[in-house]
Amino acid sequence: MRYTGPKARLCRKYHANLFGTAKYTKILEKRPGKPGMHGSKSSFGKLSEFGAQLLEKNKARLIFGISERQFKNYVAKAAKAKGETGDTLLRMLEMRLDNVIYVSQFSVTRIQARQMVAHGHFMVNGRRVDVPSIQVRPGDKITLRDKIKNSPLYGGLDKLKDFAPKWLKVDLKKVSVEVLAVPEKDELEKSIDSQAIVEFYSR
Repeated sequence: MRYTGPKARLCRKYHANLFGTAKYTKILEKRPGKPGMHGSKSSFGKLSEFGAQLLEKNKARLIFGISERQFKNYVAKAAKAKGETGDTLLRMLEMRLDNVIYVSQFSVTRIQARQMVAHGHFMVNGRRVDVPSIQVRPGDKITLRDKIKNSPLYGGLDKLKDFAPKWLKVDLKKVSVEVLAVPEKDELEKSIDSQAIVEFYSR
């Protein structure tokens, strides 16, 4: 099940902006301690090895908005693939369609991106899709459906500065993106310790 409780409390628990919007960064800066009566006196460093691994696993799952079962499947697939399992895991998460919509700045959060895809706003290679977890590949072209182009959700995107990673070619005016390559190691989510996650599932 996906988390539906107070988001600020969850961000403080994991000491990370799990949902992408600026207000949670401000909350963390203002209230850096853990939530609860003794939060300000709590230390994020006093965790057992298992506790630290569990925290990283849960943090990654929450950042990308996927269920425990889905996440476990990603880890299993990454373990079977060539290369470092941790990097492969993060690469698979980065290349989810909903994450591509988010990092292309077509949505404010990954949650919103997931909803946009689920409601069929986008096409991949000319075909309408509604599955947020679709894995994109180099050469894929993602476009906004003509029927949705006048939606206020996508108004003003052309005024944004393009901060997309180099593995994506984004056109904010046309609301389209082309996948140029797979993300390099230095382009993967930096707030997650993927090695700790691999060690958690290796127990």
